[in-house]
Amino acid sequence: MLPEYIQRSLRRITGTRQATIDTIEPGAIAVSPRRPIDRFDVAAITEVLDLATKIGAVLLDSGTAASDTQAQVEFIAGAYGLDDVDVDVTYNKIMASARRGATLPPITTMAQVKYRSLDFTRLADVDRLIRHIRNSGITPSTAHRIVDKIIAAPHPYPHRVSTVAWGVMSAGVSLLLGGGLLVAVVTFLTTVVIVSVNRRINRLGTPVFFQQVIGGFIAVVPAAVIAEVSDRLGFQLTPSQVIAAGIVVLLSGLPLVGSLQDAITGAPITGVARFFELLLMTAGIIAGVGTAIRLMEAVGIYLPTLTTLTRFDAVDLPIQVAGGALASAAYALACYAELRAVPVAFLSGAIGSAIALGALLWQPVGPVIADGVAAVIVGLVGGLLARRALTPPLVVAVAGITPLLPGLAVYRGLYGLLSEQTLSGITWMASALGIGCALAAGVTLGEFIARTLRRPSFLPAGHRPTWGSGANGRRSDG
Repeated sequence: MLPEYIQRSLRRITGTRQATIDTIEPGAIAVSPRRPIDRFDVAAITEVLDLATKIGAVLLDSGTAASDTQAQVEFIAGAYGLDDVDVDVTYNKIMASARRGATLPPITTMAQVKYRSLDFTRLADVDRLIRHIRNSGITPSTAHRIVDKIIAAPHPYPHRVSTVAWGVMSAGVSLLLGGGLLVAVVTFLTTVVIVSVNRRINRLGTPVFFQQVIGGFIAVVPAAVIAEVSDRLGFQLTPSQVIAAGIVVLLSGLPLVGSLQDAITGAPITGVARFFELLLMTAGIIAGVGTAIRLMEAVGIYLPTLTTLTRFDAVDLPIQVAGGALASAAYALACYAELRAVPVAFLSGAIGSAIALGALLWQPVGPVIADGVAAVIVGLVGGLLARRALTPPLVVAVAGITPLLPGLAVYRGLYGLLSEQTLSGITWMASALGIGCALAAGVTLGEFIARTLRRPSFLPAGHRPTWGSGANGRRSDG
């Protein structure tokens, strides 16, 4: 834990607002606790358990860690008078069982995560619902109607807005990688095609693995063709920057943070399942990129040989940081985040990109350490900023590290393996895995520190909190 004087300074800077998960503590219910439900009232117990697991399914679907999901499910059950509840959270299933003493069998409900879509507004709406349950104690039937409405609601923006945002995100990543205006434009158009095609085939029920294969294939072809004709037309294009930005877009929707966070916080089964999904989807990207490279070589189009390192000067740093910030803000918008979360994501991306690039430029410690340190700061500062904006910290944390995903390392590794540079290819693939783990572990640590700073003090035994009171005796809005 940080020293008390540092905690006080950060609290003065960030205010007193807390995220919902910060207040999931004993005695944190703002209103008078409900009396325990009669253990013979099967209907009432089932209604509360069904509500808790349904809310937990939305949290788990949005990438919330299994431990946080479990804590919030238990909190909701406790808020309605069910204290003796066992909750089991796995990769795509939540089970909650209420004990009813030694003579009655427990009542168990289960919810499955059937929808897999990135909608951060849905996550924010559920976050507000949990705060509403904590602060005003609405009835279970009312909470049921609200959560059903949240689940059934359409995305807050049209699909075309999300598609354009994905394109802007890839353009920002290309700038972060040192590309120019031409690279950004080609990357934008390529990503719009990838997203549009994948959205159409997704409506046909195509598995996500094959969508990743198609996306990886499309990421290569335009870059290779334009690079082939660029010399004849008198301009230059670096195809590796276009391809790497496309890979980052395809990687950004995968449960990188959730898988490592589950493994770190004591949910190894769910963590392994999410990590295996991550590896499988990454394998789909590699298969698509590799197929496209071989196809281009078959028709006589060869991608330029990659140099060992991508170097940049200090004068390029502002543009690259701006690209990273733009990518983070666009990612939040592409995932249907609320508008007030977009500026916070922009700041988070700028901070992460500046730290990662600055560490590589002035203290060449390697990309794994540089990105890991940047992720810790993103998790800490982004978590505090998210609490200030009353936004779920997960939104800001994931958006902040998205531009740093190892798209270029994945491409370099695959290029080395396909070019009979086996050692170089394996080295870059290992580097990509190390960067991904460093990002996930770093942002988890940073968010843990932010949560520790914003967590309200425990109340003395027997003391009942007043209506809406948060830390330091002030009313809590978040």
